[in-house]
Amino acid sequence: MTTEDSLVQAATGTLRPPGRGGHSADLGLFGPGSVTWKLHREPIVILGGLRSLYLQALHPRAVAAIAQNSGYRADPWGRFERTSAYVETVLYGSTAEVERVASRLRRLHARMTATDPRTGETFRIDEPDLLRWVHVTEVESFLTTARRAGLDLTDDEVDRYYTEQVRAAELVGLDPATVPATAGEVADYYETMRPELGLTRDSAETALFLTVPPVPTSWGSVPLRLGLTLGPTRWAYFGIAATAVALLPPWARKMFGGLGWPTTDMSADLSVRGLRLLIKAGLATLPERYRVAPMRREALERAGLT
Repeated sequence: MTTEDSLVQAATGTLRPPGRGGHSADLGLFGPGSVTWKLHREPIVILGGLRSLYLQALHPRAVAAIAQNSGYRADPWGRFERTSAYVETVLYGSTAEVERVASRLRRLHARMTATDPRTGETFRIDEPDLLRWVHVTEVESFLTTARRAGLDLTDDEVDRYYTEQVRAAELVGLDPATVPATAGEVADYYETMRPELGLTRDSAETALFLTVPPVPTSWGSVPLRLGLTLGPTRWAYFGIAATAVALLPPWARKMFGGLGWPTTDMSADLSVRGLRLLIKAGLATLPERYRVAPMRREALERAGLT
């Protein structure tokens, strides 16, 4: 039985991870019996992360906070790596590791403010409304992208995923009672938020940056950067970004000036399913040690699943 087969059995309740040496393993917030581990074994959720950034950009205050405090334009890949490391730690880290990175994030956010470009008001970026928007768009994007890519989840598992992720929301300082914890609550939340959303200058600039990110000057010689800017790599990424936008809810696509047609949803489903199959085929050619992220592998080892 492979590690991934064991994980599937654990997620369906047919295997109980024993831990090492007969002791209870510290599996952090979730563990192999969670829907969270089942969903995030799918590499396609990275595309969900990109989708969530487009959604987050539609909240005027949230995107202003990012634009005024984040170094994503100067160091987009560094920002991506730091965000990915945080998410992976929350998913797979031990209890101590999770609390350490969450505490660091809360302290960082507590020192930051931004100015609302519409009103001139200064606000803290750790306002609950902003934290909740970022949390919901992120977890909903992970889930929606994975399901539309072909991951088979029951409606009960969908609700369980949202309920499990309330723990992640609590880490950033949210009151868990205020966080949508089922698919129905997420849908209601989006409906409530829509009147507050819209396209601002920051939104448009962020969306353009996400769709056509510049190649960092630190990436080798000028000819190499020019090739990455104009060559096949650029067009491949553009296709990925276009899929992320097409996966947005129709109302969000319309805010960006796109189409809300059902045919767009159909083409997005075909595209994301194709990407998932392509990623799986690519990973299958690699040695097994490279098919699983290091932090996930460590968590599997703590759970006794390797």
